[in-house]
Amino acid sequence: MAKKWHGHGASGGVYGLAFIGAAVYFIQHADSFWQGVWGFIKALVWPAFLVYKLLEFLKM
Repeated sequence: MAKKWHGHGASGGVYGLAFIGAAVYFIQHADSFWQGVWGFIKALVWPAFLVYKLLEFLKM
């Protein structure tokens, strides 16, 4: 029997939109090609930094 998965794609869509927005933001503010590449990498990992700072703020 095949399993049916329902309602598990919303978080992926939200992450995808957030990634695109972050990539556009970081690349627009880059002054050189390599800063644009670094901005693309930061767009991939910014949620990890957000969670880290949130947990640090909450002292967990």
